[in-house]
Amino acid sequence: MFAIIVYDVGEKRVARVLKTCRKYLNWVQNSVLEGEITETNLKKLKAELNKIIEDDEDSVIFYTWRTQKYSDREIMGLEKGGQSLII
Repeated sequence: MFAIIVYDVGEKRVARVLKTCRKYLNWVQNSVLEGEITETNLKKLKAELNKIIEDDEDSVIFYTWRTQKYSDREIMGLEKGGQSLII
């Protein structure tokens, strides 16, 4: 499946959340990651994030599609993060 994750967490937890998410997805820009992920890995990611975030302070939003085929992506302005190809 294709997933986009958006998070807003306390300053002390930002680095840990980003590091955890980058194990599974590609960093796109501040607090946003995207990419293909299996259901099993999505469950693992959610479990890992649940141990990091504070439920009464932080927010993580998961958008999922069965496939990226039906989604479009348009960038305006500077492209941050992303998937650079190294040849």
